[in-house]
Amino acid sequence: MLPLAESAAAPQIPLMPLHLTKVAFGTTSVEHLAERLLARAEAGPVFLTTRYLPKRHDEIAGQGSLFWILKHQLIARSPILQFGDAEGGRVAIHIDPTLILVQARPKRAHQGWRYLEGDDAPADLTGDMVAGDMMPAALMGKLAALALI
Repeated sequence: MLPLAESAAAPQIPLMPLHLTKVAFGTTSVEHLAERLLARAEAGPVFLTTRYLPKRHDEIAGQGSLFWILKHQLIARSPILQFGDAEGGRVAIHIDPTLILVQARPKRAHQGWRYLEGDDAPADLTGDMVAGDMMPAALMGKLAALALI
């Protein structure tokens, strides 16, 4: 049996970042969400609060994003910068106020946040795509209910 070198470097396997999903509660459109984030940025750092620090926060901070759900679709993302402390013992999820549009994907609404694996995250819209090219939410919901998408 050959001895293994104790100082041998482990192969570098690129890991897909882990993301969070959250409902864009109280927003009516992508434009409305973008305006709300930019307005909050004028007052200081933009962050959301939650009761508990995600157990997998090390996989998210600085490399993952918060994907926004609007009308049962993942529609955009905000890069997650870091996690920190907030008032009342809560946890702050600091996000970049810039909204990055993604290829819309059906997603059921939920309370709070949920994990989204990097492989399951929708791709960003590229230069030749526009937000108006997305399928309407009502139609997407009906097709998803029929298991057609």
